[in-house]
Amino acid sequence: MEESGQQPASRPFRAGYVAIVGEPNVGKSTFMNCLLGQKLSIVSNKPQTTRHRIGGILSEDQFQIIFLDTPGLLEPKYLLHESMMHSVGTAIGDADLVLFMIDCMAPIVTGKGEGDIGLDLLRKLGKPAYLLINKIDLVDKNQLIPVIARSSDWYPFREIFPISASNNVNTEHIVECIVRELPDHPPYYPVDAVSEHPERFFVGEIIREKIFEIFREEIPYATTVEILDFKEQKGRKDVIEAEIYVERDSQKGILIGKNGRALKEIGELSRKDIEIFLGRRVFLNLHVKVREKWREKEEWLKRLGY
Repeated sequence: MEESGQQPASRPFRAGYVAIVGEPNVGKSTFMNCLLGQKLSIVSNKPQTTRHRIGGILSEDQFQIIFLDTPGLLEPKYLLHESMMHSVGTAIGDADLVLFMIDCMAPIVTGKGEGDIGLDLLRKLGKPAYLLINKIDLVDKNQLIPVIARSSDWYPFREIFPISASNNVNTEHIVECIVRELPDHPPYYPVDAVSEHPERFFVGEIIREKIFEIFREEIPYATTVEILDFKEQKGRKDVIEAEIYVERDSQKGILIGKNGRALKEIGELSRKDIEIFLGRRVFLNLHVKVREKWREKEEWLKRLGY
């Protein structure tokens, strides 16, 4: 039999959006950073660290996945919280696939957990979803059996993945499964893009991360960051001017610290991570200003990108 000489048809390119949804502190940002192989979403051990919908882009020869890391699910107490939950709903609505993540030590779906908010959105929008059971390195495997058994009562998940995002355990197969769910579509972004956000957005997020790392109680939650100037200078350090907003004078005093020591520490830690992220040296100048009840004022939330 003679060969036809025809080349096998190439595989179609697939591209789509994948939302990562779950309660605060379940590991959504750590998981996205793990799959991307670099740190885009800020991480801390405090809940509500992520406030924006953060897009991380993973491109290979035959696919492009735009991951949407979303704020942790919660019952809104401020206008800021309402904006955060709106971004979760928008991400689920935009997604071709939802990754619903829970903490294996505290399964949320009991009829009382904040995670039920996300499940209600899934049911309302009828999105295909995978269940990710995170932090399995902290429990005995037998403890996962009842969680997996109960999951079918929560939602018709297409796949279930017990994982450890922090240790990169059982995560390698997830991308392959995600790609199967995506539509045939050309890439949405240039294949060398890593995010839909500009560099200055991540600079502000790095500064905010350091505040979460250093301070306790209400200070991180009453704080936000605005980048006023981002000047690239060829052959010289980039110049970044940033303002940290708080809601009260007492919070301003704590952030600045005695003789400016606390603000200096924020600046030094931020500058080091910013330089790693940008791959170049920077001069970082920080200021602290009081914006009373900024979390409850629509005009300020819009200005700050919420």
